[in-house]
Amino acid sequence: MKSQIFKSILFPAICLAVAFTACNSNSSTSNNDEGKDDSPYIASIDGKEVQLYTLKNKNGASVSITNYGGRVVSILVPDKDNKMVDVALGYDSVKSYQKEGEPFFGALIGRYGNRIGKGRFTLEGKQYQLQLNNGPNTLHGGNDGFFSKVWDAKQDGQKLELSYVSKDGEAGYPGTLNVKVVYTLTDDNGLQIDYTATTDKTTVVNLTNHTYFNLSGEGSGTILDHELMIAADAYTPVDSTLIPTGKIAPVKGTAFDFNVAKAIGRDIEQADEQLKFGKGYDHNFALVENNGKTPVATVKSPVTGITMEVYTTEPGLQFYCGNFMTGIDKDGKGGKSYPHRSAFCLETQHFPDAPNQPNFASTVLKPGETYTTSTTYKFLNK
Repeated sequence: MKSQIFKSILFPAICLAVAFTACNSNSSTSNNDEGKDDSPYIASIDGKEVQLYTLKNKNGASVSITNYGGRVVSILVPDKDNKMVDVALGYDSVKSYQKEGEPFFGALIGRYGNRIGKGRFTLEGKQYQLQLNNGPNTLHGGNDGFFSKVWDAKQDGQKLELSYVSKDGEAGYPGTLNVKVVYTLTDDNGLQIDYTATTDKTTVVNLTNHTYFNLSGEGSGTILDHELMIAADAYTPVDSTLIPTGKIAPVKGTAFDFNVAKAIGRDIEQADEQLKFGKGYDHNFALVENNGKTPVATVKSPVTGITMEVYTTEPGLQFYCGNFMTGIDKDGKGGKSYPHRSAFCLETQHFPDAPNQPNFASTVLKPGETYTTSTTYKFLNK
């Protein structure tokens, strides 16, 4: 998964960034150095320029994205009273996104989204060892994941194209992977994310986006009152380290049944071992449809009336409801606190640990093949 962005210090930062970057649709950098140091979103990291890009549509909705980690910084959409609400959690500066333990706010995730057990897998008879960054496992690509990279950027109106070359052996993954991700803000208030990748050596790929949403407004408190529907007949149970057991279990009759919309918090405290392992919902759902045309999930805030529909071509959806958020540091946008369960994520994906689970859909990409996937988060205010 509120306060309005106009009341935070993010708005002037966005305006500055737009003035120096977004108005130049053919370049990822600005030719005007004046004022660069004034924006907390403009920096140089590993010798590459970091900027903030803002996409706007005819309705006045906007999405701001930094090319550091391809992170969605803000999503401004109208509520039931046509007031703009920022529904994405984030920080007021690039520096904050670099801090240790940062929870992947808004990030592009790769080379492999979600977890890989013990950070190991075997491909074409060779075993690969990845970076361990989540207890005994690898999470979201490891410490050297795509969330920490400066992407090449090119904006064209309501589209932002990001590209990155992940070299053979980076974070332990085989093959040089050429990745392109295109963010598009559509005129029906959809944030469309299109991913493509090619490789020169057989590898595994599972890309996703890790935006934290609160449809009542970022920093406004709990999301347990949000009404959620997930069109899934099954989910993948996990062990105590949140690695799938390999089973695909039916949701019917369990706390994991969201086929009929219900409040996120309704069943979250049930005496269920799976909820204990995840400290709440942090599980992959096996979707009934993944044609990109039928909503696989919908979420609605009873406060703002904002509804988000999710469309995807991926077979799985990771639902995470902010169980590990603490709110100890008031370092969210505008100095806000992001406490326990004050946001949710709906990460479209192939299944976690698929390289080690033969009954899960394959995430293998070979030379000559092109990885393609698309996801849209569409916002309504009815």
